[in-house]
Amino acid sequence: MTKYVEFPSQDEYPIYAEMYMKLVKKDGSLIDQLRTSLYKTKELIKSLSNEELMYRYEEDKWSIKEILVHIIDDERIYGYRALSFARNDKTNLPGFEQEDYNFFSDTSGRSIENIIEEYETLRLSTISLFNGFSNKSLERVGTANGNKASTRALGYHILGHELHHIKIIEDLYLKNLG
Repeated sequence: MTKYVEFPSQDEYPIYAEMYMKLVKKDGSLIDQLRTSLYKTKELIKSLSNEELMYRYEEDKWSIKEILVHIIDDERIYGYRALSFARNDKTNLPGFEQEDYNFFSDTSGRSIENIIEEYETLRLSTISLFNGFSNKSLERVGTANGNKASTRALGYHILGHELHHIKIIEDLYLKNLG
Protein backbone atom coordinates (compact mmCIF):
# COMPACT_ATOMS: atom_id res chain seq x y z
CA MET A 1 0.00 0.00 0.00
CA THR A 2 1.29 3.46 -0.89
CA LYS A 3 1.31 6.00 1.90
CA TYR A 4 0.02 9.51 1.28
CA VAL A 5 2.54 12.09 2.48
CA GLU A 6 1.01 15.53 2.89
CA PHE A 7 2.79 18.51 1.33
CA PRO A 8 4.68 20.49 4.00
CA SER A 9 3.83 24.03 5.02
CA GLN A 10 6.37 26.78 4.31
CA ASP A 11 7.54 26.81 7.92
CA GLU A 12 8.69 23.18 7.57
CA TYR A 13 11.63 23.88 5.27
CA PRO A 14 14.29 26.56 4.76
CA ILE A 15 13.69 29.39 2.31
CA TYR A 16 16.31 28.07 -0.17
CA ALA A 17 14.17 24.94 -0.67
CA GLU A 18 11.24 26.94 -2.06
CA MET A 19 12.78 26.71 -5.55
CA TYR A 20 12.39 22.92 -5.33
CA MET A 21 9.04 22.84 -3.55
CA LYS A 22 7.35 24.95 -6.21
CA LEU A 23 8.15 22.26 -8.83
CA VAL A 24 6.26 19.53 -6.96
CA LYS A 25 2.52 18.86 -7.21
CA LYS A 26 1.03 19.85 -3.88
CA ASP A 27 -2.08 17.72 -4.32
CA GLY A 28 -0.31 14.54 -5.43
CA SER A 29 1.20 11.67 -3.51
CA LEU A 30 4.91 12.08 -2.73
CA ILE A 31 5.44 8.34 -3.18
CA ASP A 32 3.66 8.26 -6.55
CA GLN A 33 5.56 11.35 -7.73
CA LEU A 34 8.90 9.82 -6.68
CA ARG A 35 8.02 6.67 -8.63
CA THR A 36 6.90 8.64 -11.73
CA SER A 37 10.05 10.75 -11.61
CA LEU A 38 12.19 7.62 -11.43
CA TYR A 39 10.75 6.28 -14.68
CA LYS A 40 10.78 9.62 -16.50
CA THR A 41 14.38 10.35 -15.52
CA LYS A 42 15.55 6.87 -16.52
CA GLU A 43 13.77 7.19 -19.86
CA LEU A 44 15.37 10.58 -20.53
CA ILE A 45 18.89 9.50 -19.56
CA LYS A 46 18.68 6.24 -21.52
CA SER A 47 17.66 8.19 -24.63
CA LEU A 48 20.97 10.08 -24.67
CA SER A 49 24.22 9.03 -26.33
CA ASN A 50 27.51 8.92 -24.42
CA GLU A 51 28.54 12.11 -26.21
CA GLU A 52 25.34 13.84 -25.08
CA LEU A 53 25.78 12.59 -21.51
CA MET A 54 29.24 14.20 -21.41
CA TYR A 55 27.99 17.51 -22.90
CA ARG A 56 28.48 20.78 -20.98
CA TYR A 57 26.65 23.86 -22.24
CA GLU A 58 29.51 25.95 -20.81
CA GLU A 59 33.05 24.91 -19.99
CA ASP A 60 32.69 25.26 -16.20
CA LYS A 61 29.30 23.50 -15.99
CA TRP A 62 28.71 19.87 -15.04
CA SER A 63 28.05 17.22 -17.67
CA ILE A 64 24.65 15.53 -17.76
CA LYS A 65 26.26 12.43 -16.20
CA GLU A 66 27.64 14.59 -13.39
CA ILE A 67 24.21 16.12 -12.82
CA LEU A 68 22.72 12.65 -12.45
CA VAL A 69 25.39 11.67 -9.91
CA HIS A 70 24.71 14.96 -8.09
CA ILE A 71 21.00 14.07 -7.93
CA ILE A 72 21.98 10.69 -6.44
CA ASP A 73 24.33 12.27 -3.87
CA ASP A 74 21.71 14.80 -2.81
CA GLU A 75 19.00 12.13 -2.50
CA ARG A 76 21.26 9.91 -0.41
CA ILE A 77 22.18 12.77 1.93
CA TYR A 78 18.61 14.07 2.27
CA GLY A 79 17.35 10.52 2.77
CA TYR A 80 19.76 10.10 5.67
CA ARG A 81 18.64 13.43 7.08
CA ALA A 82 15.00 12.29 6.80
CA LEU A 83 15.80 9.06 8.67
CA SER A 84 17.62 11.02 11.38
CA PHE A 85 14.78 13.51 11.80
CA ALA A 86 12.13 10.77 11.78
CA ARG A 87 14.00 8.98 14.56
CA ASN A 88 14.13 12.24 16.54
CA ASP A 89 17.90 12.64 16.33
CA LYS A 90 18.64 16.12 17.70
CA THR A 91 22.14 16.34 16.19
CA ASN A 92 22.72 19.32 13.88
CA LEU A 93 23.72 17.32 10.82
CA PRO A 94 26.51 18.72 8.63
CA GLY A 95 26.11 20.32 5.24
CA PHE A 96 28.00 19.20 2.16
CA GLU A 97 29.85 21.00 -0.60
CA GLN A 98 28.34 19.89 -3.91
CA GLU A 99 31.30 21.10 -5.98
CA ASP A 100 33.69 18.93 -3.94
CA TYR A 101 31.34 15.95 -4.19
CA ASN A 102 31.25 16.40 -7.96
CA PHE A 103 35.02 16.83 -8.27
CA PHE A 104 35.72 13.63 -6.34
CA SER A 105 32.89 11.56 -7.85
CA ASP A 106 35.01 10.16 -10.72
CA THR A 107 31.83 10.23 -12.80
CA SER A 108 33.59 10.24 -16.18
CA GLY A 109 35.03 6.79 -15.43
CA ARG A 110 31.62 5.26 -14.68
CA SER A 111 29.29 3.73 -17.22
CA ILE A 112 25.83 5.22 -17.53
CA GLU A 113 24.41 1.75 -16.82
CA ASN A 114 26.22 1.74 -13.47
CA ILE A 115 24.94 5.23 -12.62
CA ILE A 116 21.36 4.38 -13.60
CA GLU A 117 21.52 1.21 -11.49
CA GLU A 118 22.61 3.24 -8.46
CA TYR A 119 19.95 5.87 -9.14
CA GLU A 120 17.16 3.31 -9.44
CA THR A 121 18.26 1.33 -6.37
CA LEU A 122 18.49 4.48 -4.29
CA ARG A 123 15.13 5.82 -5.48
CA LEU A 124 13.37 2.56 -4.64
CA SER A 125 15.03 2.67 -1.22
CA THR A 126 13.86 6.28 -0.73
CA ILE A 127 10.31 5.27 -1.66
CA SER A 128 10.43 2.42 0.87
CA LEU A 129 11.85 4.73 3.52
CA PHE A 130 9.10 7.34 3.18
CA ASN A 131 6.40 4.70 2.74
CA GLY A 132 7.43 3.25 6.12
CA PHE A 133 7.40 6.47 8.14
CA SER A 134 4.48 7.02 10.50
CA ASN A 135 2.57 10.29 10.25
CA LYS A 136 4.18 11.35 13.52
CA SER A 137 7.66 10.60 12.11
CA LEU A 138 6.91 12.63 8.96
CA GLU A 139 6.08 15.68 11.09
CA ARG A 140 9.24 15.55 13.22
CA VAL A 141 11.68 18.39 12.72
CA GLY A 142 15.46 18.28 12.76
CA THR A 143 18.39 20.49 11.86
CA ALA A 144 20.96 20.09 9.11
CA ASN A 145 23.58 22.66 8.22
CA GLY A 146 21.84 25.05 10.61
CA ASN A 147 18.48 24.76 8.79
CA LYS A 148 15.35 23.27 10.32
CA ALA A 149 13.09 21.01 8.27
CA SER A 150 10.45 18.34 8.78
CA THR A 151 10.97 14.78 7.64
CA ARG A 152 8.25 15.09 5.00
CA ALA A 153 9.74 18.34 3.68
CA LEU A 154 12.97 16.46 3.00
CA GLY A 155 11.07 13.95 0.85
CA TYR A 156 9.58 16.76 -1.19
CA HIS A 157 13.02 18.40 -1.37
CA ILE A 158 14.44 15.18 -2.89
CA LEU A 159 11.74 15.18 -5.56
CA GLY A 160 11.86 18.92 -6.27
CA HIS A 161 15.66 18.93 -6.46
CA GLU A 162 15.56 16.23 -9.11
CA LEU A 163 12.82 18.04 -11.06
CA HIS A 164 14.90 21.23 -10.90
CA HIS A 165 17.92 19.52 -12.45
CA ILE A 166 15.90 17.65 -15.08
CA LYS A 167 14.42 20.99 -16.13
CA ILE A 168 17.96 22.40 -16.44
CA ILE A 169 18.99 19.41 -18.57
CA GLU A 170 15.98 19.91 -20.84
CA ASP A 171 16.23 23.72 -21.07
CA LEU A 172 19.98 24.37 -21.12
CA TYR A 173 21.56 21.13 -22.30
CA LEU A 174 19.21 19.40 -24.71
CA LYS A 175 18.07 22.60 -26.44
CA ASN A 176 21.71 23.52 -27.10
CA LEU A 177 22.42 20.03 -28.41
CA GLY A 178 19.44 20.14 -30.78
